[in-house]
Amino acid sequence: MKAGFIGLGIMGKPMAMNIVKAGKELMVYDLNETVVQELVDLGAKKATIEEIGTQCDAVFTILPNAGIVQNVLFGEGGVAEYMAKEGSAASNGGAVVCDMSSVTPGESRFCYGKLKEIGVGFVDSPVSGGEPKAIDGTLAFMAGGDEKDFDALSEYFDAMGSSALLVGPSGSGSIAKLANQVIVNLNIAAVSEASVLATKAGADPEKVYQTIRGGLAGSTVMDAKVPMILDRNFKPGGTITVNHKDIKNVMATAHAEDVPMPLTSQLFEIMQALRVSGHTGDDHSGIVQYFEQLADIQVKRPEE
Repeated sequence: MKAGFIGLGIMGKPMAMNIVKAGKELMVYDLNETVVQELVDLGAKKATIEEIGTQCDAVFTILPNAGIVQNVLFGEGGVAEYMAKEGSAASNGGAVVCDMSSVTPGESRFCYGKLKEIGVGFVDSPVSGGEPKAIDGTLAFMAGGDEKDFDALSEYFDAMGSSALLVGPSGSGSIAKLANQVIVNLNIAAVSEASVLATKAGADPEKVYQTIRGGLAGSTVMDAKVPMILDRNFKPGGTITVNHKDIKNVMATAHAEDVPMPLTSQLFEIMQALRVSGHTGDDHSGIVQYFEQLADIQVKRPEE
């Protein structure tokens, strides 16, 4: 089975690297030639969209938004155009496109329907774990689509992650990802607000963190983000820009389903304020800066 990988950004690059390291044949495409060369140096093959569309049985995409995904798949000279051609790998049956981007369930279902018309499977399978887990190959995959297509991708999920679950039909993976983003980002906001309170009230925020992390308030998010906040390290593993987009997708989906999201709507406005103040390139641990500005205090390790 030959695979193609389109999108070698913060997440895509280490994910593609882990596929190559697992000994699998991989063709790669990205606008960033430097990153493409890094993959080639590891053993991947540089390819065009046409080559990926005609030669690959499995095509993975992880791109900034649904508009780019749909253009890569269905725009002029897109992947689907070449997969539909007689003599392509897809024409033999069983080809699958797996989109790992964070998009809305409706956008995933659109891709599923369009690809089904040409006999190609589609799995929406966004991931959780951020850049650190993309690097060490322990991502969690949440998938939507047909079981046979999900099963066909299992060896690649194993190479890139520690768990993969078929949540349900097309769009289900994207729904799970939206739920994940609500929980993660609200958790960061809660941790940020509490840390600002502790600091302003005169407590050592690091000792407060160490005290409560073993109790009910402890979480994977807390352990990942509080040390970054204390170190003032906002180098992005997942930028506020990306998470702002995801929360926008949450709100669009919630409105379509008549689901009130009062906490998430406030979170969206917090991220909007951070956008205005120039912080959207920061890691989403940088949400703390919104609360710091309100309280005129900074959360950091006490000076020695």
